Amino acid sequence: MTLDVSALRAQFPALNQTAAPVFFDNPAGTQVPERVIDAVSTYYRTMNANSGGAFATSQRSDAMVVTVRERMADFLNAPGANEIVLGPNMTTLNFALSRALAKTLKPGDEIVLTRMDHDANVAPWLRIAEDYGLVVHWTDIRTGDCTLDMDSLEAALTDRTRIVATVHASNAVGTINPVAQIAQMAHAAGALYVVDAVQSAPHVPIDVQAIGCDFLLCSAYKFFGPHIGILWGRYDLLAALPAYKVRPSKDKPPYRWETGTPSFETIAGVGAAVDYLESIGQAYGADYAAEFPGFTGRRLTLKTAMAALRDYERGLVARLIESLSRVPGVRIAGITDPARYAERVPTVVFTKDGWTPLAVAEALAQQHIYVWDGNYYAQEIMERLGQGEHGMVRVGLAHYNTVAEVEQLEAALRTI
Repeated sequence: MTLDVSALRAQFPALNQTAAPVFFDNPAGTQVPERVIDAVSTYYRTMNANSGGAFATSQRSDAMVVTVRERMADFLNAPGANEIVLGPNMTTLNFALSRALAKTLKPGDEIVLTRMDHDANVAPWLRIAEDYGLVVHWTDIRTGDCTLDMDSLEAALTDRTRIVATVHASNAVGTINPVAQIAQMAHAAGALYVVDAVQSAPHVPIDVQAIGCDFLLCSAYKFFGPHIGILWGRYDLLAALPAYKVRPSKDKPPYRWETGTPSFETIAGVGAAVDYLESIGQAYGADYAAEFPGFTGRRLTLKTAMAALRDYERGLVARLIESLSRVPGVRIAGITDPARYAERVPTVVFTKDGWTPLAVAEALAQQHIYVWDGNYYAQEIMERLGQGEHGMVRVGLAHYNTVAEVEQLEAALRTI
């Protein structure tokens, strides 16, 4: 199935500016369609009020939040909308989760982390380990293809393991981890499993029930929405864990996890971002319906939308890796075998001989091509790959990128 990328790009104001740049910085944050901008402004115009009031604007605001929770539950295939927690960002939500889980642990209990993760799924666990006398075990990566060493994960699990935290898809090298298998391994050891899905959410269908995890976090601004984070958790855990909250707030999920006044305007934008993805499923998803037996309605439409994006991006990342491989002095880290592109999202990192990643990024920016450099908070994997000092250049594709933009990048790299 080929997406009408021109029609999709037309919905993004940032992509239709005069002399618009090439946005390859998508893993750090995607552009947003017009409907997201409209949803934020409509909130301010028609329902700007705090929650719980007896008047119309407050009631409209509360009703909007309920609707957005339902949309996010459909997007993640969560059992219920009351399992969707909305917060400032994934990192803040994960610190809140780690702090609550820490209250249930004893000195000597163990946490398993990976050398692949963004620090937002590392630092919260290291902090509670320091504060509560917990033991941290690390899962290593295979540096040849930047995949998780599953033998290392198995060896890290013991009868004292209480939490396993891994990324779904790497924000650095793009590797997709076998999260359903990891969930089974964690549960067999008696541990809870926390998944960072920030980088998988824009690219592949996510089903928390099929994964079998206990918590999953993502960020709306990585899937064409505003700057806000989402935490999904099993209802029984969200209800029982000692969440840190103010006394007057509701003591039931999801409210007990949402501290302070929510960012209602960005919550409205999340709903519009999911609506945008649903429109892609309506236009391009019919051929993917058989991939999701048992799904109906919006849940089916959203899954087929993400399958359509997945397949388009898989073809585009193939062109990207081919292009980069042709540039003298460019060295790619991660999966580069075309037969294995199902094991990665379209995020590619590389170095260029004789150039620091920052110098490459600056040179490309002069040609209006936006890429990232450094470690992108994936500190562990950069150090493991021997790139701890400068990091690498990161090119992250989204479905609104094109073959022509990939060719433009190759041409630009040849000129520097």
